[in-house]
Amino acid sequence: MGATKDDHHITEDWTPLRDGIAGVGLHEIANLVTRNGMMTEIFRAGWGVVEGAIEQMIYVALRGGALSAWHMHRLKTDHLMVVQGTIKCVLFDGRDDSSTHGRLEVFHLSPMRPTLVVIPPGVWHGLHNLEQAGSAFVNFLDRSYDPQDPDDWRLEPDCEEIPYRF
Repeated sequence: MGATKDDHHITEDWTPLRDGIAGVGLHEIANLVTRNGMMTEIFRAGWGVVEGAIEQMIYVALRGGALSAWHMHRLKTDHLMVVQGTIKCVLFDGRDDSSTHGRLEVFHLSPMRPTLVVIPPGVWHGLHNLEQAGSAFVNFLDRSYDPQDPDDWRLEPDCEEIPYRF
């Protein structure tokens, strides 16, 4: 048999180990079961994962199987939290001056284990809805969208610049 043994990937308290991209932050969040359902805190300034102020927040719904890749900002920081479904979030560090330049990182995000992902400027990201039905996420931005000068840069999903295929 060609079976392989899993690498050590979690700590004793079930926190995922990661040798991540510089500046990418994760903050796992606990769901609170209430008498009539569930509540999840999405953001708190005291977590220390956001530098500066949040200027805009958007809700994005993805159709079943949808792929949004590749996308990057030069000025804005994304703060993503999946609120419905399961989304694969792939990051690629395209910053020439970064200690982790060229590194890839992959996250599987869902409300089952709520996580706020902080994506700094210069880090390319691709989002793939792994569900047949819709998935959705909330994005907090530290700069508002400027329709006259969008800080949005795109590459095709199968581009040569990023060594990852969805």
